[in-house]
Amino acid sequence: MIGLGTLINTAGIVLGGLSGYFFGSLLNPRHQKSIMGTCGISVMFIGIAGAMEGMLTINNGVINSGQSMLVTICLALGTLIGELINIEGQFEHFGEWLKIKTGNAKDKDFVNAFVTASLTVCIGAMAIVGAIQDGILGNWSILATKAILDFIIIMVMTCSLGKGCGFSAIPVFLFEGLITIFATFLKPIMTDLAMNYLSLIGSILIFCVGLNLVFGKKVRVANMLPAVVLAVVAAFIHI
Repeated sequence: MIGLGTLINTAGIVLGGLSGYFFGSLLNPRHQKSIMGTCGISVMFIGIAGAMEGMLTINNGVINSGQSMLVTICLALGTLIGELINIEGQFEHFGEWLKIKTGNAKDKDFVNAFVTASLTVCIGAMAIVGAIQDGILGNWSILATKAILDFIIIMVMTCSLGKGCGFSAIPVFLFEGLITIFATFLKPIMTDLAMNYLSLIGSILIFCVGLNLVFGKKVRVANMLPAVVLAVVAAFIHI
């Protein structure tokens, strides 16, 4: 069944949010802060691992690095585009609207929790590659694996940041669902090189999300999202 992976992933996030909401009260602020920091460090290392995989190669036992120009150009231009569009502002605006509509107007941490969690579970090669495979091949195994990871991440984040994290299921459902629907149209352009570039830039953005989780919001990651699109474009001009 095409689209099953998106449904499984969305369900995992909802369950993670509910688990964190109902059991989060068992943890005092000190415990929550420690868990939040640990979660951020985990996300950072996931991002580092993905980025290093795309930038480092081993030839005759010697480690070589590359793709520095790709990373610099995509991130710089992508962030400029994102800042002009103000994607993060749109995320926050949607979060404010959602906060009111769900009866959480008095929850001052709702928007930050929603935006942070949404960026954490939306960005990354697993979401995109998994949705493409689901749409083209009907193979939802990658998204099922991601659902388990997201369940744990959202549960922990909800304990620390609040119930707004659980509502990240909405952008994940829309994001992965749309990619799955249009996977047939994406198939001709999603070459191996395009996927490698996309994974590299996506992993760097994941690292930035981890930074925000550990040190507080320092980077407007949502405004860097156009860099992912530019990475795919770069695959056709071989930067």
